[in-house]
Amino acid sequence: MEAFSGRPLSPERHPPVGRSRKGRALRSAAGQVFLLQVVIVVLLVVAAVVGMVLQAANDALQQGRRESVIAAQSFASAPGVAAALQSRDPSAVLQPRAEAARKRTGMDFVVVMNTKGIRYTYPYPREIGKKFVGAIAPALKGRTVVEQAGGPPLPTGRGTGVQAVVPVTDSRGKVVGLVSAGITVKNVVGLWLPQLPIILASGAVALALAVTGTTLVSRRLRRQTFGLAPVELAQLYEHHDAVLHAVREGVLITDSDGRLLLANDEATRLLGLPADVRGRSVRELGLPEPVMSLLSSREEVTDEVLRAGDRLLAVNKRPTYPQGDRGGSVVTLRDTTELAEVSGRAEVVRERLKLLYEAGVRIGTTLDVRHTAQELADVAAPQFADLVTVDLLDAVLRGWEPTAGGWRHLRRAAIGGEQRMMPVYPLDEVIAFSPRTPQMRTLQEGRGMLETDLRRADGWREQDPERARKALEGGLRSLVAVPLQARNVPLGVANFYRTADSPAFEPEDVTFAEELAVRAAVAIDNARRFTREHAMAVALQRSLLPRGQPEQDALEVAWRYLPSEAGVGGDWFDVIPLPGARVALVMGDVVGHGLHAAATMGRLRTAVHNFSTLDLPVDEVLGNLDDLVVRMDNEENSGDAMEGHEGEAVTGATCLYAVYDPVAGTCTMARAGHPEPVVVRPDGTVTCLGVPVSAPLGLGGYPFESAEVSLPEGSQLVLYTDGLVENRAHDFDVGLERLRRALGGSGNRTPEEMCQAVIDALKPSRPSDDIALLTARTRVFPPSRVAEWDVAPDPALVPSVRARCRETLREWGLEETGFATELIVSELVTNAIRYGSPPIGVRLLHGRCLICEVSDGSGTSPRLRRAATTDEGGRGLFLVAQFAQRWGTRYTTRGKVIWTEQLLHDGESTASGLAPVDFLLDQFDLDQFDDPGL
Repeated sequence: MEAFSGRPLSPERHPPVGRSRKGRALRSAAGQVFLLQVVIVVLLVVAAVVGMVLQAANDALQQGRRESVIAAQSFASAPGVAAALQSRDPSAVLQPRAEAARKRTGMDFVVVMNTKGIRYTYPYPREIGKKFVGAIAPALKGRTVVEQAGGPPLPTGRGTGVQAVVPVTDSRGKVVGLVSAGITVKNVVGLWLPQLPIILASGAVALALAVTGTTLVSRRLRRQTFGLAPVELAQLYEHHDAVLHAVREGVLITDSDGRLLLANDEATRLLGLPADVRGRSVRELGLPEPVMSLLSSREEVTDEVLRAGDRLLAVNKRPTYPQGDRGGSVVTLRDTTELAEVSGRAEVVRERLKLLYEAGVRIGTTLDVRHTAQELADVAAPQFADLVTVDLLDAVLRGWEPTAGGWRHLRRAAIGGEQRMMPVYPLDEVIAFSPRTPQMRTLQEGRGMLETDLRRADGWREQDPERARKALEGGLRSLVAVPLQARNVPLGVANFYRTADSPAFEPEDVTFAEELAVRAAVAIDNARRFTREHAMAVALQRSLLPRGQPEQDALEVAWRYLPSEAGVGGDWFDVIPLPGARVALVMGDVVGHGLHAAATMGRLRTAVHNFSTLDLPVDEVLGNLDDLVVRMDNEENSGDAMEGHEGEAVTGATCLYAVYDPVAGTCTMARAGHPEPVVVRPDGTVTCLGVPVSAPLGLGGYPFESAEVSLPEGSQLVLYTDGLVENRAHDFDVGLERLRRALGGSGNRTPEEMCQAVIDALKPSRPSDDIALLTARTRVFPPSRVAEWDVAPDPALVPSVRARCRETLREWGLEETGFATELIVSELVTNAIRYGSPPIGVRLLHGRCLICEVSDGSGTSPRLRRAATTDEGGRGLFLVAQFAQRWGTRYTTRGKVIWTEQLLHDGESTASGLAPVDFLLDQFDLDQFDDPGL
């Protein structure tokens, strides 16, 4: 019986990608056998060659000994050799004969020498006369000597040779010379070379037989092992055995006779099989009847559930040889009882992980504390709880740092779930929890509290017995209260309720609720800290912006300021009254957000006030602001400033500065990188004024252009920052067009109504930048409230000026202010005549205050000083300052203007009751007062 290995049965398996066939063949069993056979054949061939060489060398040596002795004896016995040795020149006679004998016999040399070993012959004549190399003593005694020795070079080359030395005797038997014949070993070795092809051919035949046998064996093994190598078979068996006994599924294999061939550990555990079950019939194992019937039958089964004791087993059965008639089957068993329990837990864990992921995505999308608390309630209900309430410390909602003293009073911040009709505390209600409630205990202990049955929760019911009774009647049954804490600081409590229709909370639910609360607490704390910082920045921003409207007659003004959700920025606006009933309108925007931008805005606003006090032209005001921003940038970029400053450099700002003159009905303005103002005419027409744009503040060195436009009375000037018309949803041009549509046809609206209409139409739901908006409706001084005339440079005309002033005040009903006004006009005109230059003019304006202006062509400015008792002059400006509420100097293109303002209350001047001045008037002639400072 063969067991199924788990691999597909195929007649031929291809080697894996990246592994060569040659390398795989050498690692197979057949390849290794073939390699061993090759090694054996090679060793046999080498042994045969070595043996043959040794035998041939020995035979050649013996043959060489015989041939050298025969050749030497034959030459020594030849006729005439003995006589030649006794002649005068033996070499001449013997050299030719020795060379002929050498060539004829095949010897390498034939040497004839005398009894002292001196050669008479040699293949190389230069060696004749030299000492013979070899043993000659035995030959001198008449014996033949055969030895191996080396000598001078031979025609066959150097090498060890076999040589024989025989004596040459005369007729009397006396040794008269010696003859040596020899042959080298090198030449003798060549005798075995003809036999080498036979040996190699025999080795090749043996190798071919080995290849053929190995190929046949390899093919048979490949067919029997389905192409698997022995190592792979061993690994396959090891893996099969490891997997078979490690899987959590029982495996049984039976043969066609119903005998059990294999049972893994899991099958043994599930069926309670004994240890010696292999080879036994399944009917002898005492298995439950349903299992035994299944194992004995030949039917296939798929996921059939059988009971085995207290277990429910899912059974699958398949034949081991579905294409043949050999019988046998494989049965797998799976314990579905444990699987159902594990599957249920896995599903719960999966749902919890999904809910935690959803909480991480949905909680903390904004930096609003209440909205974040509501996100926690919406995420947890109804997936985890039927009803969720979130109670936060009042300090957390305000953005303050929470303290333990506020635990007893929490404010309901969020309610989530379908059970909102339950009698729970409503939103924004302050709840004073008693010490025994789960909410207070979870705050004190810093861990979650579980109440599986609220009907037995005395602490929870004593908080509000009547409300608790109604909640229990409504179906509340279970509660998990967990603290919301970040950085080990409690922020509040999250309460998760389940009704009677849902399963009660279990201990593992507390852990999940705590994990959910931790994620929400971090988001709530971030929102709290942002709320605190945002409130501080907004408070700073609003403290730096105008608190109320200044008193002035030129414009009817309204404004709006909306900070962004990301934090306040550097937007600011201002309305600054100027001399001559004029008003300056300012709108600016500092780059960036946060406290640093707000502080920078405050510095720039203060600077604008200072420059306005000097009554500089609009382009000079922007130029001075540009220099200030450059200096601020340089300060921020210095090393010490950067180390101690939390923000970044200013990097720039935009500003629009406009001065409106209600007498002339004109507005002079300049803008440094700021959006262009919009004008709504009295007929409702919306237009842009075409004010040329200059470089933003902070670039340095660029000039600023100004423009003067006439505005009819009732025109509304609209100033704004880019946050109103530009955001992520659309660009500046689209926002500007929306602003024009919002302003269209609104010529009869008040500035307050126009501000609100623009904000309602253009305010984004979540502004990412500050929005500042200012609208100003123009007024024009009526001609009846303006008196203006020229004065010739003659001191004698001063009384006529006072008279005309007195007459004008009488027409305006301001007789009570006549004396002080005459004094002021007289002093200013006298100084202009004496110390100024033509042309000289006087102008009176009757508005909320009485304005007196005296102009001349000089550019010098008077100054107030205290005159000595003996001085005849120097008291004129002192008197002017005493009678006027304010006074000053402003410069024009044609000179300067000295101005004063006198407040009017019910037609009377506040200067009428100044008693100290009466004393001075009694002592000095007004016409003699002058200002030495000119």
